[in-house]
Amino acid sequence: MTRSGLLGISLIAMGALGTACHAADAPLATRLPPPAAAEAPATTHRATAVFAGGCFWGVQSVFQHIRGVTATRAGYDGGTKDTAEYETVSGGDTGHAESVAVEYDPTQVGYGTLMQIFFSVALDPTQVNRQFPDVGSQYRSALFTRTPEQATAARAYIRQLNAAHVFARPIATQIVPDHGFYPAEEYHQNFAARHPEDSYIATYDAPRIEALKMVYGAQYRDDPILTLAAPGGP
Repeated sequence: MTRSGLLGISLIAMGALGTACHAADAPLATRLPPPAAAEAPATTHRATAVFAGGCFWGVQSVFQHIRGVTATRAGYDGGTKDTAEYETVSGGDTGHAESVAVEYDPTQVGYGTLMQIFFSVALDPTQVNRQFPDVGSQYRSALFTRTPEQATAARAYIRQLNAAHVFARPIATQIVPDHGFYPAEEYHQNFAARHPEDSYIATYDAPRIEALKMVYGAQYRDDPILTLAAPGGP
């Protein structure tokens, strides 16, 4: 897996140029319509959803800055436990996608809002097996659904966005039942927060947080919710 330091165009600059809406090499810097289907009233303060959208560093960083999110974990989903290891997944043939498990309080933020933000600022959902400079099936976009309700909501929202032609191409994000999420190594957790000076983070991930703050100010929180190290971790 390569974390390239190639120069990119910031979302803010793209927005000023009026070209952010359907850029192939950066997430959106515009607010997508919310899901049309209403969510059932929350009956719990704890739910989990799994999102895959390229390198998990940036995806985790986006969700860490959303109000109502209580915990995140970068990891691997779509393959088996015995192959859920960074170097193995990087070969591209394990079935895993770099993913982020997002724990949230449904009384504060719904699954629909998380999807709305994900598709708006976290990735280009029309790309297949790639995001930014990273190429391979491990960088595909997917919603690994934990409940039938999540699966129904995800299918309906993607149909809605495709019907509205908010992207220049059809959404390629997969909707897959989650059969096992495996946390990544501790050095991957909170990577963007711990290494803001890293060239990859500065080029590809920091602009997503700028876009989140600009477009979803009501949902944005300044201090990220950081993942706690596992027992024995650094």
